[in-house]
Amino acid sequence: MKLGADLIPIKKMITMDQIRMYADASGDYNPIHINEAFGKNSQFGRNIGHGMMAAATISEIMAESFGTAWYNTGKMKMRFRSPVYPGDEIQTSGQIKKLEDTTNSSHITCTVIITRQDGEVIISGEASVKVDKPASAGD
Repeated sequence: MKLGADLIPIKKMITMDQIRMYADASGDYNPIHINEAFGKNSQFGRNIGHGMMAAATISEIMAESFGTAWYNTGKMKMRFRSPVYPGDEIQTSGQIKKLEDTTNSSHITCTVIITRQDGEVIISGEASVKVDKPASAGD
């Protein structure tokens, strides 16, 4: 990994079935997510997906890029900018913004962003991870 390198982006389609399954998994049954009549009468005019359901895709690209180091040392800061709706296709992408090397590890900071098909930003933020360096042959 090097400074400026892109993380492999992922795309996901958001469906009402996924939103319902996330509600079941999280216990978040806010009617804005799962009640069609409530959604239609809301400020959004329809249901919205759970923000953390979309944010989970940041963890997905970080795990894909950094493996178990992400699970053990990963940190995330994010800002929710816009709701995600059923029928949206979202893309989560990232780029290495900062590398700090020590003798045994690298601390890597990435910018991360989730956008919908029209380019609107849903979530933006930063994710960081500490990756151990491989032992040298002389160790």
